[in-house]
Amino acid sequence: MVFTANLLEWLKDPDALLEHLISAYGVWMVAIVALIVFIESGVLFPVLPGDSMLFALGLLQDRMPVNLAVILFVLIVAAIAGAQVGYWFGLLFGERFFKPDARVLKTEYLDSAQVFFHKWGGPAVVLGRFIPFARTFVPIAAGIGRYGWAHFTLWNVIGSIAWTGVFIVAGISLGGVPFIRNNVELIAVIIIAASVIPIALGILKKTLSKTPESGDAEEK
Repeated sequence: MVFTANLLEWLKDPDALLEHLISAYGVWMVAIVALIVFIESGVLFPVLPGDSMLFALGLLQDRMPVNLAVILFVLIVAAIAGAQVGYWFGLLFGERFFKPDARVLKTEYLDSAQVFFHKWGGPAVVLGRFIPFARTFVPIAAGIGRYGWAHFTLWNVIGSIAWTGVFIVAGISLGGVPFIRNNVELIAVIIIAASVIPIALGILKKTLSKTPESGDAEEK
């Protein structure tokens, strides 16, 4: 009965519901964002919404049951670890998993990352953090080019701290704007939805575009 009464109150006040979810599952929200950051930072899946998720966490950080320092530490470690994995992937496997006609691991993406890395050297690891796709493929390009591990790690730590800090601080700072502060829950939901929906639509489009080979054979 108590749960039912609380549920009715939450349905009347969606903000209260979101507050409850953040309070109850805030730690898991940080864990999910950390996983996204880890994967996007060099683990061969460059279309995840790391930037916007970090920004959304910045907006909501004062409502999270986790200290801001802990949130930053977890996310920075995830970013560093993801890029280190990408570096070792490039070092150990080279270009063997990339193909010209691949949907995700396209050779052109890797080629662009290699050109970018050769042009800027170590700072490319930092600059690439702020560029979609480059964020994923620059560490791999560094590994393929056998760039020194110690130097890569140093630039990776600097880039991870800068990238994570900029987007979290941006969320925190804009959260102080009256309009955003008064609508922070709605804005956070819109940001997350705008990040996830394109990925879902891409998967749906890919699924619908597939045609059974048997059907093609019958038409021939």
